[in-house]
Amino acid sequence: MKENWKSVRQYGDTSSRLVVLHGGPGGAGEIEPLARELGERGYSVLEPFQTKYSVAGQIDELRSQIEEHCTPPVDVIGWSWGAWLGCLLAAQHFELVRRLILVGSGPFEAQYSSAIRKTKNARLTNKERTELKALDLTGDSAVARFIELSDVADTYARDTSGQPAVSFDGGIHAAVWPEADKMRKSGALLDAVSTIRCPVLAIHGDYDPRPSAGVKMPLRAALPTAKFVQLERCGHKPWQEVHAKSEFYRLLENTLG
Repeated sequence: MKENWKSVRQYGDTSSRLVVLHGGPGGAGEIEPLARELGERGYSVLEPFQTKYSVAGQIDELRSQIEEHCTPPVDVIGWSWGAWLGCLLAAQHFELVRRLILVGSGPFEAQYSSAIRKTKNARLTNKERTELKALDLTGDSAVARFIELSDVADTYARDTSGQPAVSFDGGIHAAVWPEADKMRKSGALLDAVSTIRCPVLAIHGDYDPRPSAGVKMPLRAALPTAKFVQLERCGHKPWQEVHAKSEFYRLLENTLG
């Protein structure tokens, strides 16, 4: 992450009660429109950026950010990688998390993951696939183009207004993702999920390349009290989906109270 990025952004009151977690790992800024919109709707929101180079380091960093900037217990919304990070935080620090909402989570079992790349590739042209593979994600323009091409595959019908600035740290991704994927393959991720004490809601788009069954079925087995809602005509980022974002925000507000 760029050195000039702050470790957190806050919307509303300075002592936050709602935490919104980015994807990645190594991404910072992509979920800003959701955090900002919730702040405008009256919620006190913390948008933290994770900078550590291990899963344990990111969990501990997030714990510290919540303790410094929030009034625990907090509601946590985790998107993509942030959904897993939210689960691991809730499992290890149950006293900090009142409610957990998973948005566009990656599948919790490895058997479902192979379908993701196949679905993405089928939605891109040969030229787009070639360009996507060739991008060097060390510059702002390349990161923006990567997100744009990824959205082609990830999104059913997107609202492109108000696109956020995004910083991507490939070093963080290269260090954290293999460790997280190993946790999924070994079952350690689901073992952690099974210990979560707070209410859990998973929200998933029916057009998300990450198969909904890979979230719904393992989550139901590991944590039978968890709820799952699938949004129609919705991809990986419900807050920017033309057809689904109103229902997405209604669901969030009904859940958050």
